[in-house]
Amino acid sequence: MSTSENTKLKVRYAEEHGDAEAMKLFDITSDTLSRYKRLARQTSHNFSPLQILIFDIETSPMEVYVWGLYLQRINHDNIIKDWHILSWSAKWLFSEETKSDALTPEEAIKGDDSRICKSMWNLFESADVVVGHNADKFDIRRLNARWMLSGLGPPSPYMVIDTLKQSRKIAAHASHRLDYLGKLMLNKGKIETNFGLWKKCKAGDQDALAEMEIYNRQDVILLEELYLEMRPWIKSHPNTGLFTDSDEPACPTCGHEKLIPIDPYYTSVGMYPGYRCAECGAISRGRFTEVALKKRKRLLTPVSR
Repeated sequence: MSTSENTKLKVRYAEEHGDAEAMKLFDITSDTLSRYKRLARQTSHNFSPLQILIFDIETSPMEVYVWGLYLQRINHDNIIKDWHILSWSAKWLFSEETKSDALTPEEAIKGDDSRICKSMWNLFESADVVVGHNADKFDIRRLNARWMLSGLGPPSPYMVIDTLKQSRKIAAHASHRLDYLGKLMLNKGKIETNFGLWKKCKAGDQDALAEMEIYNRQDVILLEELYLEMRPWIKSHPNTGLFTDSDEPACPTCGHEKLIPIDPYYTSVGMYPGYRCAECGAISRGRFTEVALKKRKRLLTPVSR
């Protein structure tokens, strides 16, 4: 049974027999059951009009000559061996399949990541949106660097959702690291590792490379759940309504057509119908004001300073 099917089973049992019985039978807390309910609601229609790629990469450390360990500014001439990508993992939103690719021992020793860079590029080429944690500052810039060196052009245009950047905008959590947010919001974190794993991967250890791939895949699975939890709060989310064929209004965040009317949204000179998505919970508004033309003509706006 898949993770999503297992989650829905527990939610259905709670709906039929009550939360207390479900928590007792499955040995879960009320917080965990609440998370399962949210996740089941968010994925109930299990589709996205956008091709949304959840992804993560792991890179090797650099080898450099240094004069000390504290406050060093290292010249590029001191580089012995530059960094490269060790592995990547990705999944399409709501897909049961998690894809991944890692270096072979021979590729790791040579620092040759051209093969896995190409396989990652192919996924980006098909994506409308990519979702990563610290994607803008780290993952995408690192991928761009390796794609350039591999002789690949830029992939087709895509939009980016950086969950680290969004988390910092939305909430004052004590930490915005993926591991902390996962434990805080989802009761699950990253697989524990240490720097020794990266050293072994760089040396071409087959077992370490396989372990790195598993670690990478788990990060992507965690990231998908975190993204779904954060999704209704993301005000700059790409508008999925542009990608739907229906004539009915759709939630700009998830594309669902079941919208619940709420209080109007006001600007300084306009009043727009407000909606809450029954699927993901995101808030949206209509594009056309409900203020009568006669009233609009007599409205004034404040002078900006």
